[in-house]
Amino acid sequence: QVQLVESGGGLVQAGGSLRLSCAASGRTFSSHPMGWFRQAPGKEREFVAAIGWGGGSTSYADSVKGRFTIPRDNVENTVHLQMNSLRPEDTAVYYCAAESVKYYPSGWHASTSENEYVYWGQGTQVTVSS
Repeated sequence: QVQLVESGGGLVQAGGSLRLSCAASGRTFSSHPMGWFRQAPGKEREFVAAIGWGGGSTSYADSVKGRFTIPRDNVENTVHLQMNSLRPEDTAVYYCAAESVKYYPSGWHASTSENEYVYWGQGTQVTVSS
């Protein structure tokens, strides 16, 4: 069982930056591919970014490519979402999620589908003002 706790959300002006953090419990963090998803009001939850368990493979939604990065620290059991050049359309609740434990070669590339994620955090609100 993995518990995920997000932090770092808040209100920021367009063009600004925020760094979200996701702290994971348990001893298997380094074997879980991780992802960030977001849900804006009235919209379905969507994929934002993902990183394989080894940290060597990342994926990004086209809408955030070049602006967001997803570093992870397997010693500190954390994954972050560094968000730069924020836009009003980035306003959403952001969720951290973990796939089940994977062993090489499975899990080197994290999934972009929320159906593959079995553990979810409670979400953190990000609001970008224009």
